[in-house]
Amino acid sequence: MSDSEGVERYIRLGRETTARRKEQRLEIRKARFDTIAVHGMYSVEEAFAQGQGGIIEPLFPSTSQAYRDSDEMEAGLSYKIPTWCYSRIHNPTIYFLEETLSLLEAYGCEFDASAFCTSSGMAAIKQAVEPLLALSGAPGEEVNFVSSAQVYGGTFQLFNVRMKERGATVRWVAKPWENGAWEELVDKNTRFLYTEMPSNPQQACSDLQALAGLAHKFQIPLIVDSTIATPALMRPLQHGADIVVHSLTKTIGSGGAAIGGAVIARLGMTSRHLADEARADYATWLKFWPARDSGPCMSPHSAFFFLNEVRTLRIKIDWFSKNTLEVAEFLARHPKVEKVDYLGLKAHPLHGLAARYMVMVDSDRPVFGHLLSFTVKGDAQDARRFFDGLQRIFRATDLGRIKSVATIPAISTHQQQGDEGRRLAGIPPTMVRLCVGGEHSADIIKDLDQALNKT
Repeated sequence: MSDSEGVERYIRLGRETTARRKEQRLEIRKARFDTIAVHGMYSVEEAFAQGQGGIIEPLFPSTSQAYRDSDEMEAGLSYKIPTWCYSRIHNPTIYFLEETLSLLEAYGCEFDASAFCTSSGMAAIKQAVEPLLALSGAPGEEVNFVSSAQVYGGTFQLFNVRMKERGATVRWVAKPWENGAWEELVDKNTRFLYTEMPSNPQQACSDLQALAGLAHKFQIPLIVDSTIATPALMRPLQHGADIVVHSLTKTIGSGGAAIGGAVIARLGMTSRHLADEARADYATWLKFWPARDSGPCMSPHSAFFFLNEVRTLRIKIDWFSKNTLEVAEFLARHPKVEKVDYLGLKAHPLHGLAARYMVMVDSDRPVFGHLLSFTVKGDAQDARRFFDGLQRIFRATDLGRIKSVATIPAISTHQQQGDEGRRLAGIPPTMVRLCVGGEHSADIIKDLDQALNKT
């Protein structure tokens, strides 16, 4: 058998595998959200194809894949057959996580999506935006992108400093719920729109359908960080977004045992600046080409943890959200609290907008997540006295945990953006971010009450 005949044989086998998985994916897309979260693409048939028939996805900690012969290696390394070859590029455990996440984000959509998992949430954001900012070579080109200013502190720093170092200018929208504020900043050199919903920690939100319409008018993508909502409450692709990013470390990975991120992109996304090949399947293109060379890969061990966390996502989000609403209502009545930002409070000015988008999956019930912020009456020292007085709630920069966690953003997550950046983003020194976990709400309230009474 000639070398070319051997390669072609493996290509034929690869096509058979691809066809089988495509059929399997079409079938699982018919299932309900919880079934997809539990099973993903790991069917009974797949379990035996992987070897031993284990009922949960196997962990492949190996750095690399062996090949039967040189023909299979050639076909694999040229991406002509399904392969993982090297865990910096791909890995079977990560494949099952990516398939599950893309199925959940595209749940209820007529179109499909793909996913690319990364080493962290920040890696996901960086990988998602960088190819969109590449210079096209046009004379005098001034590349810009438009973003909500009310984003996670690390995102603010990435956009305000690191992207500027690469020659791209961010244009900040201080009030992302005002559609006109976006429209006046977009021009022919704008590469994408970016928003975080709900934002961390300010609870800002945007009209996703309107933003998608604006972005597509200019033939550019809308990117949404949906870390706090998760696909259990909001699937931005349904509302016109092109790309969704997650810090899986947070809500999806509520157990707190792993760090990771994800980019989920609709197939055939909008972008007049990308080549057709990249637009057709952006997440896969990112994984096999730009990320192959920069190496922001997820650990297979992390993927294994996230797979087991995502199975109960809807149940956890429902419980966390119920707790958070009860805590927010308590804080809103407390004499030592000046203001509470939680979209679930009917008095919140963005409650109605958020209720249009944040709905518990497979229901018509608005649900608003597990994150809130509030400002303590007094000055920064009063906020610190309250914070230091917490006994049950952990003091940490983390969020999305099964255990309730609090921080003071001005001295932690948003410290690096400076006074001016915090004013732009609406982060006063008396603000406390609280992520409510799975404890009984009465015990969380008891801890908050005793700590507030020390101010």
